[in-house]
Amino acid sequence: MKPLAENSPKKGNRADAELARLWRNKRSTTELPPMLGPGMLAFFKQSVARRQTKLTHIAEAWQKLVPDLLSNHCALEAFSRGSLSVIVDSAPHLYELKQLLLAGLEQQLLLACGSAGLRKIVLKPGRWYDGEQGDKRVRF
Repeated sequence: MKPLAENSPKKGNRADAELARLWRNKRSTTELPPMLGPGMLAFFKQSVARRQTKLTHIAEAWQKLVPDLLSNHCALEAFSRGSLSVIVDSAPHLYELKQLLLAGLEQQLLLACGSAGLRKIVLKPGRWYDGEQGDKRVRF
């Protein structure tokens, strides 16, 4: 494109035409994708919040009904399809908890957490912390 003289009367028209041409060629004709926020809020309300309220109800009942001596050696691992998975850190504690569940604790928990959908309690040996006498706080 040729440079325009400073005093040219067509300078404004050419500049406007050039800007209009650039605007037509550079503009985006694609639509913007939908906002992510509303979708994430709907997902959170449907999946996370609902599950969290169920787990909160189950955890409160567990703390209330299971003796502290055993509760310190257990961690609620997962809740899926009405089945609560509990990790117990040693075989003696696993045996003692199993005996308590068979003696009626399981029925109490099922009655207390029936509204949350609890139908079964599964005990698993394992650890959720590092080391023999390590810090037993739950880590993610």
